[in-house]
Amino acid sequence: MKEGVPRGGLASRGWRLALTLALALCACACGRSISAGGQAAAGPESALHRGAVTLASARSQDETDQAAAAQALDTADDHTQDRSDLSLEHLAALPQEAQLPGGRWKPGVHYMPLVPAQPTNVAPGKVEVMEVFWLGCPHCYALEPYLQKWLKSKPGYVEFVRVPVMWGPVHRAHARLYYTLLALGREDLVQKAFDTIQHQDESALVATSDQATLKLQEAFARENGVSPADFEKTYNSFSVSSNLQRAEEITQRYQVQTVPFLVVAGKYSTDPGMAGSATNLFSLIDDLAAAEHNHGGHS
Repeated sequence: MKEGVPRGGLASRGWRLALTLALALCACACGRSISAGGQAAAGPESALHRGAVTLASARSQDETDQAAAAQALDTADDHTQDRSDLSLEHLAALPQEAQLPGGRWKPGVHYMPLVPAQPTNVAPGKVEVMEVFWLGCPHCYALEPYLQKWLKSKPGYVEFVRVPVMWGPVHRAHARLYYTLLALGREDLVQKAFDTIQHQDESALVATSDQATLKLQEAFARENGVSPADFEKTYNSFSVSSNLQRAEEITQRYQVQTVPFLVVAGKYSTDPGMAGSATNLFSLIDDLAAAEHNHGGHS
């Protein structure tokens, strides 16, 4: 069964592809629920609110836009209040000196303090920024151009870590492919796998059994210059298995329910929807990382 996230499910893959440009500009997330028939579906969320928006496939585009806007407005106040309440619960347990100074970003609205903070594995003087993602998530895919642009300009003290989510069989199969390609030194093929899956469907490069999945992914690698023997050896390697185990632990430890999901210094979590836009997201991440870096007394 394919797991996915329909926070406001789209009626067909065609709808999602038609909305790709919009997804790149608004807050979106793939979540951990299963839609009707076991098919993973992804739904767009308002850039300012995380309320679900359902698109009716039988309506005209104008009618669809009106319905989505109306639902977002109807639920805005409730979701804002929910965030405020949650913020108070978290901040009550967080030392004042560990909170981001007030101003542009508000805890419980734009980001959530994590209590207790989680350990990170970076060198002294570095601040970890982690993205939990899924190759089958259209919202992760929409965020990708913004992420790649940020990586070229991020502060030197920021260490970026990427972890594939481990919700179910399809997610785990894509995670193994991701780590195999990295271990082979073919990071360029990660983007190609991303493209391939997004232009087909969420279960692309995954078959009905582990062995069949290996052969399918092996064929993808072979078409891109990787020998089947090298791919299979790496696919079953200790390093890939260790990375998968760590990804499983990260998914559980942070209780990841939607992707993309970003964590700064193991202390603050956020996503495009909370930040308000993809551009805001990386401004927020920079500010959180800078506050953590300065608070830690790093030079």
